[in-house]
Amino acid sequence: MNDTDVSKQIEEMVRFICQEADEKANEISLQLVEAERKKIQQDEYSMQLNTSRIKVLQAQDDLVTAMREDASKDVLNVSHHHFKHQHNYEALLKALIVQGLLRLKEPSVLLRCRKEDLHKIIVDQIHLSSAPSSDDPHVLSCSGDVVLASRDGKIVFENTLDARLDVTFRRKLPKIRKLLFTQVGA
Repeated sequence: MNDTDVSKQIEEMVRFICQEADEKANEISLQLVEAERKKIQQDEYSMQLNTSRIKVLQAQDDLVTAMREDASKDVLNVSHHHFKHQHNYEALLKALIVQGLLRLKEPSVLLRCRKEDLHKIIVDQIHLSSAPSSDDPHVLSCSGDVVLASRDGKIVFENTLDARLDVTFRRKLPKIRKLLFTQVGA
């Protein structure tokens, strides 16, 4: 082989190597583009999934809030003066006062109630807020019952229907959520 043949053969080998390198570079480039495309799709899917989860959680929270508001309206009916079982409310009021006295274990206490309940018991001159009204749903209100406090006011036992509903609702909220939002067969 002469120098010209060797040179041609080397040039051919260089072209072949360059062509192989270009093909490999294109292949790697395509793989990178495909990997990035998949990553973008995965990110979009994750964002859509998170958005859906947030919507579901918001809907669940709205439902639980609506249930709490309905329960609050039902509790208000217990102490309403038009309630057909008003004598039951008076018995409840008496029982809650006794419960509060037993919890406080004080020789003397201050007792507070709504003005509407004043004729049922003898109390100090500080009254709880009146029942909620449709005029201003954001004003401080009380659905009924009593608050007891030690004479010095350091110990307070709030035994109102609203406070009891709040305690019960907070305690039962995990069970409520489980009953409402757990998929059947899951």
